[in-house]
Order: sequence, then C-alpha cells, then structure tokens
Amino acid sequence: MINLMDLEQFCTHYPQLFHMAHVDSWESIKKHGLLSTTALLDLFEISGEDRIKIESRRRKKCIPIYHQKYGTAVIRDNIPLPESKLEQALVDMTPNQWYELLNSKVFFWPTEKRVRDLLHARAYRKHSHIVITLDTRLLLSEQYKNAYLSRINSGAAPYHPTPRGSDTFVHLSKWPTDEGPKSHKLKNPVAEVAINYSVQNITKVTVRVEEMRDGGKTRFIWPS
Repeated sequence: MINLMDLEQFCTHYPQLFHMAHVDSWESIKKHGLLSTTALLDLFEISGEDRIKIESRRRKKCIPIYHQKYGTAVIRDNIPLPESKLEQALVDMTPNQWYELLNSKVFFWPTEKRVRDLLHARAYRKHSHIVITLDTRLLLSEQYKNAYLSRINSGAAPYHPTPRGSDTFVHLSKWPTDEGPKSHKLKNPVAEVAINYSVQNITKVTVRVEEMRDGGKTRFIWPS
C-alpha cells in the first residue's frame, strides 16, 4: 500500500522553499504578489499576438513588458525548453500547451542545491538574481489546494528529456511519502513545487530575500 503525503510530512522533508526572480523585481512582488507569467500578463493587460509569443511559445530571451500604471516587468526566458526536445518528451500535449501550463504556475525549488544549480547554469551565472526563501508551512497552509509537485525539472528539456505531460504535476495530497528504511529520505524526491496562478501577501510567508549570483550571496534585500 502506498502511503500518501500530508502537509506536516512535506514540511518535515522540505521546511523551506526557494524562488529565483529578476534582480529588480522585489518591490513589485511585495506589492502585487508572486505572479505566474499568466497572472503577470493579466495584470499588465497583455493580449493578442504579443501575449501568444510570451505565453504559448518558447522565449529565447527575457522579455520586458510595460504598463502605464504598473511600470515595467521582466519575464524570464525559457531557453532550456527547445520545442524539438519537448516534442520528443511530451506524451499527451503539444509544446504550446506545455508552455502555457508552465506559465500558469509559480515555481519553487525544494532545496538550496537546486537554487545553486540554477544560479550556475550558463544562461544565469553571469548575472545577479534575487532568491526568495519561504517558510513551507506558512506558504502551503494558505496555498494547499493549489500546491502541486513534480519529479522533474519541468522547465528544462535536455538532450534526453524525461517524458512529461498532463500527469507531471501531482497534487501534494496524492504524492507518495514512502521513505528509505535507513536514510529516511523520500523514495520519490520532489524536484519542484508549483502553485497555480499566484501567491499573494508574499511577505507573510517569506523568511528572507537575497541578491545572489553564481558563487554566493551578494547582499540581503529583505528584511533590511
């Protein structure tokens, strides 16, 4: 019989979650929440072909968007998701549908190692970013019904990409919690945590915000 995850068990294994964002984005995040690409496009009232290019296709570079009221925001690239590789990996979706699925979610890393790996990635290592550290229990107490887990890095399709599709994201309550008898680590470790659409009132669940780049921390941003 497979034992299924509950909130307390998940928080024990992953007491903190991590989100990496554009270096200049914290003030906007404090004000509007941590938004998925879809939520950000809604806020900035982006529609038509401009929206399709951002939300439904591969972004080969970061894309700035502008709104008269909200100013400028930067939407990250999705360079590690080439369409040709996605086509090999997708089971029951098209590449456009996969891009749209990812863009509808806010993503968190469950370990600091995964943050460091992302900071070290070729596309990001030369630049500074902000890393938001969140209290898992506080975040998921508010977002439990919207919390989904993945075994893979859904935003990357390497040379031999892992199969993926509509069942890649599993609700936290349906995640197996079996542990190794000696290591007490999960037999099904979590690669990503995804929250649907947005996380509001972000400072209530945030532990700290730091500017970082490959090689280490640059400075504390919040609390200052």
